[in-house]
Amino acid sequence: MKKILLLTAMVVSCLTKLQAQDSNSGTDAKNTIKVNPLSLILRTGSVFYEHKLAENSSFQMGVAFTGMKVGDVNFNGFALTPEYRFYPKKNALSGLYLAPYVKYQNYTLKADGSKGTYSSFGGGLLLGRQWVYKSDFTLDLFFGPSYNNGDIKVKSGDEEDLDMKLGIDGFGIRTGITLGFGF
Repeated sequence: MKKILLLTAMVVSCLTKLQAQDSNSGTDAKNTIKVNPLSLILRTGSVFYEHKLAENSSFQMGVAFTGMKVGDVNFNGFALTPEYRFYPKKNALSGLYLAPYVKYQNYTLKADGSKGTYSSFGGGLLLGRQWVYKSDFTLDLFFGPSYNNGDIKVKSGDEEDLDMKLGIDGFGIRTGITLGFGF
């Protein structure tokens, strides 16, 4: 895990020193495909597709799949995160942005003979900065407040066995780094 964090920090440091491409430099990219390398620490795969709607806006859809264990609880499932991105300097896909988003999560839970499901719905607001480099390589850094409200439904066993105590419900912070390419 330390190696992944160190490698990610080194990549981010190197990339931010490169000359970024601005919105007037002729990029033809109208879409990006990105992954979050830090999510691998949590045994989760995250993929994001962003489409430029206008000079100052885009729409992004994120899909994540996970299969991790927290304490005695195994959970497998997916999350969907649509977001609208507003680029105030009219440099959509490459610049500073604000992004309201919603998030839906659905997981199957198993622990100590107990089985159930967890689903949640939430949202938040991100502040981020995305760079599109001359090679169309992208780097996206973001953070912001979030809120989730979920429900555990027990199919068999005891709900206490399935309580993940992850802090998924309620207020939190969403943050991340994605790497990808524009086309």
